[in-house]
Amino acid sequence: MQLSTEQVAAYRTKGWVVVPDSLGEAEVAVVTEAALEVLERPGPEVGREADGSPHVCWGMHLFDERLATLTRHPGLVKPSRQLLANDIYVHQSRINMKQTNGSIVAWHQDFGTYHRVDGVPDPRGIMIAVFCDDVTAVNAPLLAVPGSQREGLVSTAAIDPTAPDHAEVARYRYDITDDTMAELVDRYGLETITATAGSVLFMDMTVVHGSSVNISPLRRLLLYVNVCPIDNCGLSFERPEYYAARDFAPLEPLDAGCLDRFQAGTIPR
Repeated sequence: MQLSTEQVAAYRTKGWVVVPDSLGEAEVAVVTEAALEVLERPGPEVGREADGSPHVCWGMHLFDERLATLTRHPGLVKPSRQLLANDIYVHQSRINMKQTNGSIVAWHQDFGTYHRVDGVPDPRGIMIAVFCDDVTAVNAPLLAVPGSQREGLVSTAAIDPTAPDHAEVARYRYDITDDTMAELVDRYGLETITATAGSVLFMDMTVVHGSSVNISPLRRLLLYVNVCPIDNCGLSFERPEYYAARDFAPLEPLDAGCLDRFQAGTIPR
């Protein structure tokens, strides 16, 4: 469950590393089923497309035991503690479903909102993404600027009041301006992040990233667990708990088979 020297070096240089086969097929089936069920919630934590189909649920681990268990999976916790050299807590979790012809995600840094709105002091944290589907160049993969974590907090970012989702999450999201984005891509380049189902992405939360519309008929389901060191807690509680943590207890990793007690197709007790 520890990253190799080469993987750590890749994370430090590029700003992210993808670890394949971190979850087995049965584990992926369990968390996928849980995510699809949670996306059917009627509450304000679920964001929807114009046609009413769900595409995101914030705070997923607060609403389902299987997803709460995922946040303590050793394949997520141990590499994160290794990279951050500290115990960690969940600042935010979410389900992201790229519906066909659905939403885009504008260029941003997760830390931009965490710092400006939630009061997280320092740019120390990791965006963990669990791949529930194979993600290729055709089903709207994440796009990211390698090395952009060296910029720290990008100051030329602003909230876009014209964004379609401004009434929901966009009112808290600081999008990177077009001019700044052009400068960053000219300096560092731009890459797609593709991986097979069961892979886990560890990305520095200051990396500039986004994603385009999924015009394919192929599903793209990712589960995010964004973590910070326990000495880097949010100091503001402007947003609801499903957006930003109230619980700063350190995550203790469970055993490697922690998801095995849940079988896809059954309701957990």
